[in-house]
Amino acid sequence: QVQLVESGGGLVQAGGSLRLSCVASGSIFSVNAMGWYRQAPGKQRELVASITSSRSTNYADSVKGRFTISRDNAKNTVYLQMNSLKPEDTAAYYCSADIVRWAWGTSVSYWGQGTQVTVSS
Repeated sequence: QVQLVESGGGLVQAGGSLRLSCVASGSIFSVNAMGWYRQAPGKQRELVASITSSRSTNYADSVKGRFTISRDNAKNTVYLQMNSLKPEDTAAYYCSADIVRWAWGTSVSYWGQGTQVTVSS
């Protein structure tokens, strides 16, 4: 069994900052790519940022220069530092991780339960 637990969401004024964390726990052999997605009411879930096990990163154009994704492989944890937040960043943010549970296993995507980020104008 594998669990992804996010934390760090909340209410912040425009221009403010938040740091999201996501910890993967359970029966884990290795963690490949990890990422953050978000979904606003009435919209599709979209990729915000992703990071490979070798720390190559990818960002949505809308957050480039404002958000930074990082990870601690020893702790199976991924972070999302969000600066210069805008009202349009308001959404539920979800963590995802591609996890191999056994040495002979295949990579499977797991999701967290989500954490709400609300940016007031």
